[in-house]
Amino acid sequence: MAVTHGANPEELTALGNTLKQQVGPIDSLVSTVTSVLGGTSWTGPARVQFEDDWNTTFRTALDRLKSAFEAAGAGCVTRATDLSVLMGSR
Repeated sequence: MAVTHGANPEELTALGNTLKQQVGPIDSLVSTVTSVLGGTSWTGPARVQFEDDWNTTFRTALDRLKSAFEAAGAGCVTRATDLSVLMGSR
């Protein structure tokens, strides 16, 4: 039977770590936009609409992306470790 699944543990670990490292930039983006928006002298319906979109749609999407990167990154690292053990590398 042909092998249909596999991965290089080192590459999988690197991918996992890279995904997990993206959490910081996402947090930074949210913090920066929230801070700058809070300090901006802008009134009117356009601001209200943007703030509503930012606080609901945009931040929610960024939080989901952050959670997805955390979970996928951790999953990659765990799979790489398990694969290394299975292969006798560790």
